[in-house]
Amino acid sequence: MNSYGIFLALLGAVISVLLSGIGSAIGVGMGGEAAAGVVTEDPEKFGKVLLLQLLPGTQGIYGLLVAVFTFMQTGILGAPADVSFIQGLLYFAACLPMGIVGLWSALRQARAAVAGIAIVAKRPDQMGKAMIFPAMVETYALLALLTSVLAILNIPSINL
Repeated sequence: MNSYGIFLALLGAVISVLLSGIGSAIGVGMGGEAAAGVVTEDPEKFGKVLLLQLLPGTQGIYGLLVAVFTFMQTGILGAPADVSFIQGLLYFAACLPMGIVGLWSALRQARAAVAGIAIVAKRPDQMGKAMIFPAMVETYALLALLTSVLAILNIPSINL
């Protein structure tokens, strides 16, 4: 078994989880700070601002999904597989879109969510519109997830 290939694949999976998880943690924290301010003034708005706060947390989940797919394909979870150095590099590269876009989009989505929380604070009837702004950022996290998963699932299983 080639330990360099497994190492590179594992490193890619870890980067995917780490970067998107960091972005989500910061983003959810930013949303929580803004939401706490609104709830202090009007506790009835808790449910609405909670939804907006949670949106930047999805990137961390997507990063974890990419890692799980990588673990399954490389035998880290399940049946052991021989992963060549080149395959390890391919897995590493396949994990990068989710890690990098996950970090960046979670931070940007947090800013849009905080703005949406400000909308709900003044105009709770505009909740639907307030959700659209951070949801648009989510599109790019989903595209990164799709790119990483498709790349991971299409890495040839033969030793390169």
